[in-house]
Amino acid sequence: MEQDRRILHRITEMVEDERKLRASLASGEIDNETEQQRLGQLERELDQCWDLLRQRRAKEEFGENPDDASVRPSSQVEGYIE
Repeated sequence: MEQDRRILHRITEMVEDERKLRASLASGEIDNETEQQRLGQLERELDQCWDLLRQRRAKEEFGENPDDASVRPSSQVEGYIE
């Protein structure tokens, strides 16, 4: 459970970072290219965090050890279709 809370906390931080990036673009502090690069990285990391959290919850639901879940490469996570 503590690990899940840490993952959720990291997700919250990244969502806040995304909000700040959008505000920085709107105020002219950064350009569109910079925003897009940073957003792309954030989105990949967010996808990895959500994937890890889903893995952990699934393992727990089926009586497995959630600590056996691991972060998958963004190339694998990005290929999922929801």
